[in-house]
Amino acid sequence: MPNYEPTLVETLETLRKEGYTEDFNIRFDSLICANACLLPSQFEVDKVFRFEGNTNPSDEAILYAISSISGDLKGVLVNSYGVYADEMTEELIDKLK
Repeated sequence: MPNYEPTLVETLETLRKEGYTEDFNIRFDSLICANACLLPSQFEVDKVFRFEGNTNPSDEAILYAISSISGDLKGVLVNSYGVYADEMTEELIDKLK
């Protein structure tokens, strides 16, 4: 496994080099990007990185490296912790645990 950088931006750059080029967003029951909409049964979480804000709790984030089951899409999802987290279904929450 390659070494990942300590910051969110540096880790994103490393993942981009590994082919995680799509930017996913949460849409309640699925992940969406410019090219697709993936339900929880259509993707896998390959890697998870947690970043904690040293001075501000709002800087805390989770970075997911995600690939579609079909293998044709790889991308990243950045989500906040706690009260700043996006609203989503139980099925999507379970998939991202």
